[in-house]
Amino acid sequence: MKILVTGGRGQLGHAIQRHLQGHQLFITDVPELSIFDLISVEKALHDIQPDLLLNAAAYTNVDGAESHKEEAFQVNAEGPLVLAKATGKRKIPLVHLSTDYVFDGTKKTPYTEDDETHPVSVYGASKLAGEIAVRDYNPQHFIVRTAWLYYVAGKNFPKTMIELAKNKSEIRVVNDQFGCPTYAAHLVTGLVELITQGIFGTYHMAGSGQTTWFGFASRLFKEMGLKTIVKPVAGTEFPKPAPRPVYSVLQTIRRPAVVLPSWEEGVRDFVELFGKHAG
Repeated sequence: MKILVTGGRGQLGHAIQRHLQGHQLFITDVPELSIFDLISVEKALHDIQPDLLLNAAAYTNVDGAESHKEEAFQVNAEGPLVLAKATGKRKIPLVHLSTDYVFDGTKKTPYTEDDETHPVSVYGASKLAGEIAVRDYNPQHFIVRTAWLYYVAGKNFPKTMIELAKNKSEIRVVNDQFGCPTYAAHLVTGLVELITQGIFGTYHMAGSGQTTWFGFASRLFKEMGLKTIVKPVAGTEFPKPAPRPVYSVLQTIRRPAVVLPSWEEGVRDFVELFGKHAG
């Protein structure tokens, strides 16, 4: 299968290049391909003739989106709109990545694909707008909501924690926000399974189980053998521009379901690859 990947220089793009085997990949990113430039996208589709387009491009600075709303909506909403129009016109399936932040976090049980969306941040609203555009303009779509994504490439929570641990004996980490840490390599494997099944629609795909940022950091340091103390604190100790959903655990009720390994397995596999990457 020929797969055109947009946003290929992000952490998911790097994971796709390393872990998506058996397919012909065409990795693109700005400046060679702007996802909100219809002419550029149509030219790429004409030249490459892909069997599938996988959109890994996203504006992911949650706090930055609050003061850069136009940029966030351009990448997260206008871009998917252009991709959906162009691929829909040519009947090319589109895989689009979304987020747990389309929910408000007031639920006490895991969110499923049927739950009502209600984003509380600009970032979440822009991602929801992208979802709507994809549904409206390309019926052959896989919208995949994931959460707390991380990999050995790019900026993310575990890499930040590892850097902090180099110079600190104790780190305070939020313990009242719940979610599903998702190792990008596991997500790539799940996407391949989803594509192979070929049943279009909206899916939740995140590390199985749930934890807090404190639990995530504690597990990470345990796997790495780090002695830095991780202290649980309330989210109010770290006020941020963008509100976060307090509880955004994802669960799939789609059939056939694609269930990723546990978030703990993700941390273990990340640590193993991180050691090789760092070495």
